[in-house]
Amino acid sequence: MELTLGVTLAVLGAALAHAAWNAMIKSGRDVLLDTAVIALGAGIAVLPFLPLVALPERGAWPYLAASSLIHIGYFLSLVGAYKAGDLSHGYPIMRGVAPLLVSGLALVWFGEMPTAAGWAGIALICGGVLSLGLAGFHWKQGRAATGWALVNAAIIACYTLVDATGVRAAGGSERYVAWLFVVMGLPFVLIVLGVRRAAFVAHAVRYWKRGLAGGLLQAAAYGIALWAMTRAPVAAVAALRETSVVFAALIGAWILREGHLRRRLGGAAVVFAGVIALRL
Repeated sequence: MELTLGVTLAVLGAALAHAAWNAMIKSGRDVLLDTAVIALGAGIAVLPFLPLVALPERGAWPYLAASSLIHIGYFLSLVGAYKAGDLSHGYPIMRGVAPLLVSGLALVWFGEMPTAAGWAGIALICGGVLSLGLAGFHWKQGRAATGWALVNAAIIACYTLVDATGVRAAGGSERYVAWLFVVMGLPFVLIVLGVRRAAFVAHAVRYWKRGLAGGLLQAAAYGIALWAMTRAPVAAVAALRETSVVFAALIGAWILREGHLRRRLGGAAVVFAGVIALRL
């Protein structure tokens, strides 16, 4: 398998969608409730597609179940990172450390060895991503946000490998993706309902359009990435989709007024150099 131009462009589009729904959560009134509403919205968004796709093969269902449980930790650590710090700090660390972990684990899990240019691209992307997150960083002020982000990165690596295995066992990427988004956010939504039932219901009624829009972006972002993992090496796709931090950094600097635009543009340049190396 190789990373073609078509797959590259699709994953870059998914990266933009991923940054957009994360920015929606960070800019909302309540990070926990917004995360739960968007997770619910993703499940609702894919329901119309279920009659159009066959059930995943039997071998994929254990991975669907494992992914839904892993995503409880993902959503909780995402909430912790955004409550404790800026989008343009936490998001790059989450997304920058994860592909490094995936690259090493994919070698063991799938036996996929990137080329020299592939390794260079992954290293450049991860380094540029981390430089975006560390712009203006102060350890005393950002310990909690950094801690949550690193936990989230480890969780991202776990569900990436689980879902990459599941989507290859499903008999078709669309079969796995459709059912993944039905089950993925459900345990987390049920937990939020259990601890903040009245607030969640009121929030969902008031911001259902926001939840559905964010859910569509979430489903598109990860669905495209999983499809790409059936056509290109997992490590390369995992690194390429982390270009979403470029979009997140620009959103954080320009729209959310988090500052450090010049340093973030420098990090973005390094990320795109990594994209070029991956394509080579």
